[in-house]
Amino acid sequence: MNSSEKIEDTQMNELIDEGLKELLRLVYEIDDPKLLEDFFRCLFTPAELVDISKRWLLVKEIEKGTTQREIAKKYRLSLCKITRGSKELKKDYSAFRKLLDRI
Repeated sequence: MNSSEKIEDTQMNELIDEGLKELLRLVYEIDDPKLLEDFFRCLFTPAELVDISKRWLLVKEIEKGTTQREIAKKYRLSLCKITRGSKELKKDYSAFRKLLDRI
């Protein structure tokens, strides 16, 4: 990789970070559940929405004490995805934990 490609990668990462922050700010400001759902359905493919939903459901299952193998079978997920969710849930100041505490 030459130096101009590195600059382009750095600039691309900055643009992606900027785009994500803007997107998160906009989502945070949406106070209409229907608009938020419509926005998600525009932004994500049906398969991506299924994947996002399953990832949240697996975190809730872990919280309930369901075994990883049971979760894998129920939602047809890899143990790798479930392990990742479990590790994220165990972290100090876990965003998963904070959101689970809200429901």
